[in-house]
Order: sequence, then structure tokens, then C-alpha cells
Amino acid sequence: MAYRYRRGISLVGLIYLLVGLYVAWVYDYITPALLRDVAEALLAVLLWFLVLLGVDLHLG
Repeated sequence: MAYRYRRGISLVGLIYLLVGLYVAWVYDYITPALLRDVAEALLAVLLWFLVLLGVDLHLG
């Protein structure tokens, strides 16, 4: 019998991550300023060619 290897995250793993995010938010390990900084960094990584052309990707 052939078993398929299932990649991805299980329901338990997803719940674990969601509870961890909630706890980190409640105890101020994750703040709106941190989320903004992460979003800016992701934009810079995904749109690196615009950064080289001098486009400002800072939010707010």
C-alpha cells in the first residue's frame, strides 16, 4: 500500500501557532510597530528592484 507524504501544517500545529501569536500579542511581544516594520521589510524583499530605483517603501 502506498502512503502519501502530506506536507504542510496539521490542525494541531495551526492551533498551536495561533495561540502562540495571541499570547505574544497580549504580552506585547508583537506590537503594531513591529508588524509595520515586518511589512516594510517584506515589501523591500519582494519589491527590491523598486528600492534600487529609489522608491520609498516605508509605511506611514
